[in-house]
Parts: sequence; structure tokens; C-alpha cells
Amino acid sequence: MFIRLDKAQPYALGLFRAVIGFLFACHGAASLFGVLGGAMGGGTVPAGTWPGWYAAVIQLVGGTLVALGLGTRLAAFIASGSMAYAYFKVHQPESLFPLQNGGEASALFCWAFLLLVFTGPGALAVDRLFSSRTRSTHEGEPRREKASAVSV
Repeated sequence: MFIRLDKAQPYALGLFRAVIGFLFACHGAASLFGVLGGAMGGGTVPAGTWPGWYAAVIQLVGGTLVALGLGTRLAAFIASGSMAYAYFKVHQPESLFPLQNGGEASALFCWAFLLLVFTGPGALAVDRLFSSRTRSTHEGEPRREKASAVSV
């Protein structure tokens, strides 16, 4: 049974990446464009305001990149950092635990994106298309040994 689960792991990770990225991008779209209920129950975040507008841009762009699997590790690293900032600056001063301070989404997104930094995008990611092309173009070339920097 575990062998089947191990074979499906890249696809489960790819699905996890796509769902987390999509949900994160939805938060950014709501804040920037007022769709899906808008920012905090309606409206948009004023352009250029710190930190709300910048967070929304990171959410929209980072979430889209992660959902597609394009530059996943870097986008996930930035998204994780933005959610850590949101948790510690906005939520944690209210109370210690996320359940009490309303920071559950920030904490979950932070850790989910940090996981993607270490695991990579999984299957069905745009990154995989580029990495397979570079591997196939270099496979036909003869292997070159690195020159030694030490002179005798």
C-alpha cells in the first residue's frame, strides 16, 4: 500500500501546491480588485499603502506563481516570509495563540509555503517543463571534466 502512496507523492504535492497557491492568489485578488467579497468584507486596499497593498501584491503574484509551479521555491519563500510578518506584526500582539488572535490563515499559509520551499513544486509544474528541456539539451553533450585550480 505504501508503495502506491510513494508513487503518488509528486502528484499529491503538485495538487497541494496548486490549491495553496490558488487560495493565496484569491486573497490578493480580493484585496486589490474587490472581487470575491473584497478586502475585509468589501472594497479594495488603497494603492501603495503599507503593508496591506504590498501584501496583496505578494499574495496575487506569489500565489499565481506557486499555483502554476513557476519559480515555486523563491515565490514560496517570499510568500512564507510575508505571512510570518503578518502573523507577528498584526496577529501575535493581540494574543499568543492563532485561534485567539485570528492569525490561523497567516500561520497556515506561512508553514505551507515554507514546506514548498523545501519540497519543491511536485508534479505538473511549469518549472518541470524547463528543467526537463535543460536536462535533455545537456544529455547529448560530452561530459567535461573541471580543470583543477592547483598547479604543480
